[in-house]
Amino acid sequence: MSVAVPLSRRLLAELVGTALLVTVVVGSGIAAATLSPDDLGLQLLENSTATALGLSVLIVWFGPVSGAHLNPVVSAADWFLGRRTGAGLPLRDVGAYVLAQVAGGIGGALLANLMFEVPQGLSANDRLGGGHVTAEVVATAGLVALVFALVRTGRSALAAPAVGAYIGAAYWFTSSTSFANPAVTIGRTFTDTFAGIAPGSVPVFVGAQLVGMVLGVALTLTLHPHHPDHPDAEEATP
Repeated sequence: MSVAVPLSRRLLAELVGTALLVTVVVGSGIAAATLSPDDLGLQLLENSTATALGLSVLIVWFGPVSGAHLNPVVSAADWFLGRRTGAGLPLRDVGAYVLAQVAGGIGGALLANLMFEVPQGLSANDRLGGGHVTAEVVATAGLVALVFALVRTGRSALAAPAVGAYIGAAYWFTSSTSFANPAVTIGRTFTDTFAGIAPGSVPVFVGAQLVGMVLGVALTLTLHPHHPDHPDAEEATP
């Protein structure tokens, strides 16, 4: 992503990209519950596969315009990690990115409901049981650390398959099914379906995601202390 691209175009990319991401998550969840009503494992497989593939496509599609953050924690981390070299998202743009992402997330859920003729409304799916909070910390920390490990080792071209694969896997290795994204979390409150989350669960999930962001940034700075524009930056490993 280059900040030379006008902010209006970047915000449109973040809005549409996040909307389509949530549409993929919610729509594939509705389809999975319809096609495999008696098999939760198969539903999760169908939902996670569609999400992993869809996310990879969206990163390829919108990456050249806005960086395809599609996630407030990625935008905030990008600003923080690039602030000294000026290579990250400018602070003045972070709030606008977040607003576009949240609006897109809500719109994506509403669109999925509309396509599958599901009544519009808030989710009643309470997700605060068990280790879900810990799972969101782990999922978000891993996502942030992965994204910026790729950036800081000159392998950003691998972001689409790597991030898609990570989220697809995290559906299975986290008890929360890896939301790892405040905009997606908020958006998913607007669908009372397989992929929904009750509004009462959102503040705790988002809080856990912010903690995960901090841990992911700390891990990035420990493993890859130099930005690519720094004279001591490390080169990509073959």
